[in-house]
Amino acid sequence: MGPHNLAVWAFSLPYLLERSNERFAVSDFLSRVASAPISWGICEVPDWGAMLPKRRVLSEMVDLGFTATELGADGFLPSDPDELNADLGAFGMTLLGGFTPLVLHDPAQRNAAIESATATAKFFQKTGATKFVSSVVQDMDWSHPRELSTEEQRHMIEMLGILDDICAEHGLEQVLHPHVQTLVETKDDISRILDGCDVHFCLDTGHMAFGGQDPVEFAANAMDRVGHVHLKDIRLDMVPAVLRREVSLMAATQAGVFTNLGAGDVDILGVVQTLESAGYRGWYVIEQDTAITGGFPAEGEGPALEVSTSLKYLTDVVAPTLG
Repeated sequence: MGPHNLAVWAFSLPYLLERSNERFAVSDFLSRVASAPISWGICEVPDWGAMLPKRRVLSEMVDLGFTATELGADGFLPSDPDELNADLGAFGMTLLGGFTPLVLHDPAQRNAAIESATATAKFFQKTGATKFVSSVVQDMDWSHPRELSTEEQRHMIEMLGILDDICAEHGLEQVLHPHVQTLVETKDDISRILDGCDVHFCLDTGHMAFGGQDPVEFAANAMDRVGHVHLKDIRLDMVPAVLRREVSLMAATQAGVFTNLGAGDVDILGVVQTLESAGYRGWYVIEQDTAITGGFPAEGEGPALEVSTSLKYLTDVVAPTLG
């Protein structure tokens, strides 16, 4: 480095450091944005839509700059932890964890639920994952939820505590996922869990808004309970028919209830700003539920293009406000 360049560098250093500090939060936020196979239409529900090949999905994730993903539907990634890590490692990616539906309200299914959760926790531990994303279903067929008795509510709360212990034993954090058509669906359901136990939550912006829980309000009032975040935007005008069970979640998804981030009615910007200002430094997973019903789109189009649009919203609209 010549004398002139050295002088310029020395003169510019304070400014560069100042700019670096200003943008640290921006860079840090974007490095914590991950993806999920459901954004590529990978779903275990029958007749949901076409499932794209694994190598194509992972390749398109990497092309968009993602370094981590959630598990996805059974059969998408290998069930052997070593094979799974090898597949993801070939693309420079790691596994965060995965969505795990369980029946937790029924005392008759207590042992089965514990055995299933323990097996899943062991699997995640071997893959290096850290998040056990639980969801409380009426049954494994995803029947419409019904009102629980006091005893069933008590048992569900107890089981969430047992799951916390199982996860802790395997180096994981359980994060409860409020979800349409589960036993933790509405704002009232969420409030009962907040009051009844200490379980952490997966703040899914779309599903919380679906059930009437303002996700910005949740981020502000229950920050200490947020362990993971799914970023999802929705059209609120399509919600009532789904909650009345007149339209299935699958049909609503195929009709476009889930939009690109920033194109729906959820305040994604407000959620991220609230969490980041309160010190959240965990992952944000873009989960843009998608169903591929018209045959495979061309490579780089379809889901890849939609996720790219959501990522651009986070990059161009959200991230600059955090610095």
